[in-house]
Amino acid sequence: MTPPLLGKRAFCWALCAALLGAGCQRRGEQNPKAGPAASAPVPAPPAKPHDVTVFAAASLREAFTSLGTAFEAAHPEAHLVFSFAGSQTLRAQIEQGAPADVFASADERHMQALVAARRVQEPRAFATNELVVVVARARAGSLKTLAALPEAARIVLGAPEVPVGAYTARMLERATRTLGADFETRVEARVVSREPDVRQVLAKVALGEADAGVVYRTDALAAKDKVALVPIPSEDNVRATYPVAVTLGARAPELARAFVESLSSPAGQRALAERGFLPPNAVEANAR
Repeated sequence: MTPPLLGKRAFCWALCAALLGAGCQRRGEQNPKAGPAASAPVPAPPAKPHDVTVFAAASLREAFTSLGTAFEAAHPEAHLVFSFAGSQTLRAQIEQGAPADVFASADERHMQALVAARRVQEPRAFATNELVVVVARARAGSLKTLAALPEAARIVLGAPEVPVGAYTARMLERATRTLGADFETRVEARVVSREPDVRQVLAKVALGEADAGVVYRTDALAAKDKVALVPIPSEDNVRATYPVAVTLGARAPELARAFVESLSSPAGQRALAERGFLPPNAVEANAR
């Protein structure tokens, strides 16, 4: 027979072992029979910004780049992707199915063609521009007025289908009323190339490949350290109207509309004015 004292000691050792095991579980050790311990929630990664593709006339490069930076700061969910080219080129790309959310044109003709083709929503004018003559630095002393333009040995203009080329043709036609019936003919005789967008006209003059060209005032201001600017009298000049619209196939329509709205906002108009653009209501009746 087991002595009673030994039975009491065995009972005490068993009780201590049970209590120690329970204490360990209370201090956080997981019971193998229990379910997995709850973990702290993992924060979701930030949402990837939506690409908003903006097709814009070449003359809008500096202004839209600046406006885009401000827009992205105000809309962290947006990432603007710009494509700058001649309005006629961008129109053709949209007609062929190129993915664009916004189209900003340098004239109403190409925009209205997309309206008729049901490619864009209702457009709105957000800015205007005007033409100037740019002269290579080497000829700045001799070509100081529009009347002297036919004296340039090499003139470069925009192609007829390009907005700046179409505006230039209208300007030259109007100038015959004040500078003589043969003024347009004398200018045309000096044309050595016709370019697919206004920036290529500007580049030819800035590089000295042409003596003079006709561009928008905003382009001339952007390159004022490389070319001389010759203003065109208001009675001969024409105003360029810039419309913008959201495309009907926009992948980010809400952000596209927000960008379009930003162009007409007070901040947007100030930014455009800083680059030399005029407000949309600055179109003169005789320039339409």
